[in-house]
Amino acid sequence: QQHEELSSSSLLFPIHRVYCVGSTSKYVFDPPPVPSLPVVTSSKQQHEELSSSSLLFPIHRVYCVGKNYADHVQEMGGDVTRSTPVFFTKPNDGVVYAPKDSQTPVVYPLQTTNLHYEVELVVAIGSNVSSSETTAIEDCIYGFAVGIDLTRRDLQSAAKEKRGPWDVAKYFDQSAPMGSISSHITLEDLKSSNISLQVNGVTKQSAPLRNMIWSVPEIIKELTKSFVLKPGDLIMTGTPAGVGPIHVGDHVVGKVDGLEDVDMVLV
Repeated sequence: QQHEELSSSSLLFPIHRVYCVGSTSKYVFDPPPVPSLPVVTSSKQQHEELSSSSLLFPIHRVYCVGKNYADHVQEMGGDVTRSTPVFFTKPNDGVVYAPKDSQTPVVYPLQTTNLHYEVELVVAIGSNVSSSETTAIEDCIYGFAVGIDLTRRDLQSAAKEKRGPWDVAKYFDQSAPMGSISSHITLEDLKSSNISLQVNGVTKQSAPLRNMIWSVPEIIKELTKSFVLKPGDLIMTGTPAGVGPIHVGDHVVGKVDGLEDVDMVLV
């Protein structure tokens, strides 16, 4: 009968309800939580304790810019001539939320005896941006934060000697402590801001943000020549002079005027 035409006397099945079964696919293990940072949406909220209902910024990728302050390039023995920016990356789950006054513990990493701090302005990207975009670069910026680029300097020096990549020096667990993202702050608000870092209450780094060799819009434009930037991307924009080693027990605080501090203790 399956291959014959049904007649008017054929049996009919009355349909009551239709239930659907969703995908039964399972992960081989539970996916890790999405790395994220809390968002501060106003200057008032910046001075209040963030609640469990605070907005979270999901982190997609973490791009970093090397050699973006002339004085730092000079102290590292590099050429201070303005040239194409040096880019590298950090793991998105290497970001550690370390808010103001928290003294968030960060574990001293493996394979190094010379761990360095580098305080940096962090740019949070809120929309897709590619080299073909015609809108203003600033329109893709969601907000800003303060971060510390922890660096295994001995491994970086060894890589430089061999003209190799910096991955093992920069890309490791808990390598990027950061404060919350301020979405109400604009580039214009930061034009006169200073960036600084203290170790155990002593200022080690301090410079105006305007001393950056490559401005934030220029960095974004250069990155889009190689990548399509996505919502959730973070860009660490380089560090001024004064970098140096830290040891277990050291209390490190990074600051940018107008943004929430990043505050960590090495354990």
